[in-house]
Amino acid sequence: MDYKNTLLMPKTDFPMRGNLPNNEPKIQDKWNEMDINKLVLERTKDRTPFILHDGPPYANGDLHMGHALNKVLKDMINRHRSMTGYFVPYVPGWDTHGLPIEQALTKKGHDRKKMSVAEFRELCMQYAYEQVNNQREQFRRIGVRGDWENPYITLNPEFEARQIGVFGRMAEKGYIYKGLKPVYWSPSSESALAEAEIEYANVTSPSIYVAFAVEDGKGVVNQDEKFIIWTTTPWTIPANLGISVNPEFTYVVVKANNQKYIVAKDLLEDVAQKLGFENVEIDREISGADLENVTAKHPLFDRTSLVMLGDHVTAEAGTGCVHTATGHGEDDYQVGKRYGLETLSIVDNKGMMTEDAGEFAGLFYEKANGPICDKLEEVGALLSKTFFEHSYPHDWRTKKPVIFRATPQWFASIESFRGELLQAIRDTNFTPVWGETRLYNMIRDRGDWCISRQRTWGVPIPVFYAENGEEIITKETIEHVQNLFREHGSNIWFQKTAKELLPEGFTHPGSPNGEFTKENDIMDVWFDSGSTHQGVLDERPELRYPADLYLEGSDQYRGWFNSSLITSVAINGHAPYKGLLSHGFVLDGDGRKMSKSLGNIIAPSKVMNQYGADILRLWVASVDYTADVRISMDMLKQVSEVYRKVRNTLKFLHGNLHDFNRETDYVAYEDLREVDQYMYMKLQQFIKTVREAYDAYEFATVYKAMNNFISSDLSSFYLDLAKDVVYIEGYDQPARRAMQSVIADTLDALLKLLSPIIPHTADEMWSYLEDTDVPSVQLTDMPDAVSKDNFETLDEKWSRIMEIRSVVLKALEQARNHKVIGKSLEAKVTVYCDEQTTALLQDPTINFAQLSIVSQFVVGGLTSEAPDSAVEQDGIAVTVEKAEGEKCERCWTISETVGSNEQHPTLCAHCAEVVEGYYVEAE
Repeated sequence: MDYKNTLLMPKTDFPMRGNLPNNEPKIQDKWNEMDINKLVLERTKDRTPFILHDGPPYANGDLHMGHALNKVLKDMINRHRSMTGYFVPYVPGWDTHGLPIEQALTKKGHDRKKMSVAEFRELCMQYAYEQVNNQREQFRRIGVRGDWENPYITLNPEFEARQIGVFGRMAEKGYIYKGLKPVYWSPSSESALAEAEIEYANVTSPSIYVAFAVEDGKGVVNQDEKFIIWTTTPWTIPANLGISVNPEFTYVVVKANNQKYIVAKDLLEDVAQKLGFENVEIDREISGADLENVTAKHPLFDRTSLVMLGDHVTAEAGTGCVHTATGHGEDDYQVGKRYGLETLSIVDNKGMMTEDAGEFAGLFYEKANGPICDKLEEVGALLSKTFFEHSYPHDWRTKKPVIFRATPQWFASIESFRGELLQAIRDTNFTPVWGETRLYNMIRDRGDWCISRQRTWGVPIPVFYAENGEEIITKETIEHVQNLFREHGSNIWFQKTAKELLPEGFTHPGSPNGEFTKENDIMDVWFDSGSTHQGVLDERPELRYPADLYLEGSDQYRGWFNSSLITSVAINGHAPYKGLLSHGFVLDGDGRKMSKSLGNIIAPSKVMNQYGADILRLWVASVDYTADVRISMDMLKQVSEVYRKVRNTLKFLHGNLHDFNRETDYVAYEDLREVDQYMYMKLQQFIKTVREAYDAYEFATVYKAMNNFISSDLSSFYLDLAKDVVYIEGYDQPARRAMQSVIADTLDALLKLLSPIIPHTADEMWSYLEDTDVPSVQLTDMPDAVSKDNFETLDEKWSRIMEIRSVVLKALEQARNHKVIGKSLEAKVTVYCDEQTTALLQDPTINFAQLSIVSQFVVGGLTSEAPDSAVEQDGIAVTVEKAEGEKCERCWTISETVGSNEQHPTLCAHCAEVVEGYYVEAE
């Protein structure tokens, strides 16, 4: 008789190899055919909504790993929530206006000067839709579930109409104004920029010290004395209209190098060192406040520079006498405004010096640094010139330096409702908690928001002008433009005249002849995305406002989190989100930023083509996403090994249920053996840990708990033990059915708990289950952790048993190393312990030999009686020797009962009994 045929070996068609790159698209096709998103929403429609609002990625180019991290995190949250009592509609979206699309079309050879603005915008729109479609397919390939057929797109007419409504309501409350003040200006983009569009990079700049001779000392200083200013932007010297000093500082007139200079007392030592002053002599001290309204001669032009008082003057660097160019700095502008100075800007849109720069007109501002320094030296005003490297603001799109430049711009006032903004932040839940401080400080310290851009591709600022130049923003005009945009899209603004865009018969006192013009600037794209709470959350009937959660990268504290907060609080008095969750950036394996020049970019498509989307998603779950995360192909290989372990475990669990019917074979908890109850308890602990981690968005905890449960509790313990029961016993034996019951519960729980992370694999295995008519695991709920009355005592008892088992396994390993045994089933184990442990080990209901995967398990005397060769730990001593008897051909244990049954001379008595009881026909 071939006894192999009497073993109940695992049977499953679930493949060991995932072949994810090929199989995942097939699974996704199945999801599309069944319209899984619609089925999930239909099943959960009566539940409490949970709205995670999608921050729109920019529609340009292929996805990078940051996109993947972001969307997988969102998808894991949404999938978890939909399986734990919530209705979770997810509407993905795209940001589709802005300079990059204009630049992309220019690179493709489109000459915008040879077409109308409306024609160029049509091309921009077509390109944007192409990019949306490209990115949409890549997001779907990652396995992100959502309403992909009806996403929100910021260029859609209905969205643009709602955005105009946001602008209108802010204007109605007095939060929108037009002003001439310095803003970040990008000569490379020829447009103003918001703070969120600024990034920093190192540059080398000139550092110069310049002398301004006193003109009118007001009886405080004399005409033979000179103020010393320090600047790193020599090109702004022609724009100088004043010198700012701190009223709280003490200033000194010093004699050095046969001259008299005025500097802050606290900075004298540093200035003297940098300018090479020797034998410095302090002539007298002056209060900063007394210097107010003194005038100095401009070193290059025939005009004076006014000395003004400003709290922005610090003693951290420089001279305490701050060069003030009102058109090229925020502090400069503010102090100049207080003193009635004009706002003078000396560069044009392209960064070229204007006629106001005198002889330097026509030079690019950076190129003007040299000639201006030469002129200062020629007139004897340049005291020092060196160069230094420092961090400087750059245009995040073009990667080129920006400048501060005063231009007429539209602004959203922040000061008007800053208190409400700060309160809204306090009312928001933050993960991680430091996010609250970060956003709070940004809002507390930020200036007014420049919302106008001098570009083509964007939502027009809906302002008209009367013949006398008066701005026209009324409720009537806003609603009319809204309706036009909702019907025709914003391109109509560039296709029609101002009069055609106004309500029929519209009149205004400032236009007696009925003539009107319109604003040509467009809105900052952050106003677009900052309006999604109205254009999406409030617009779509399945969503709700405010959202439960916004989740984006940590850079969005100054971006989308910021702009959305401002617009929402401005029009409705509260934040658009109840909670904010942020993640870090994706770096390479060495912690470097990914870039083409370094050649270290890992694209999501590459990962999916090589490993599959579930490996990518498992990597996301494995990292602490609240900080910057690292990725490399080696790391992904390690994650794929974890995945392989998970997959093989699922296969093993399923394979051992091939003859199990939950309705007829399931064993109730009360009827399980203690070892099975213990495993059931460990399963419930695992469920509790995972559920709590999901609730807290701690996916790395889910990953670690899964890894530990599968490796330690299942593979290294229960499933190892199960082989000696599920394979060996008769098919309907209580011990076997008990283990199958726990295995069935474990498989069910694992598939549901892992579904948010590896949905393709979970659904693939789900399709092999025969005891369910539910077509997808996504249409189920996660298990709740169950508690039983005996869990506490069970945990205490079995924790001790597992400690004993650990010492036994250590002794077996040493015995293997010393060639005493080969496999553990060749061993006889003798355990020496105290009386209390002896009583535990003599429990007749527990098979300690089976627990230890040995053939014979003997309780010796006390620990003190153990031989010197014993392995001792935790008060337990263990010896290992060869088991006595022969090897059973069927179960491989060494037993002295082998041969006791004449009909089955190569089997142990137990196996012979099983064979005779269940396999008579096979003989």
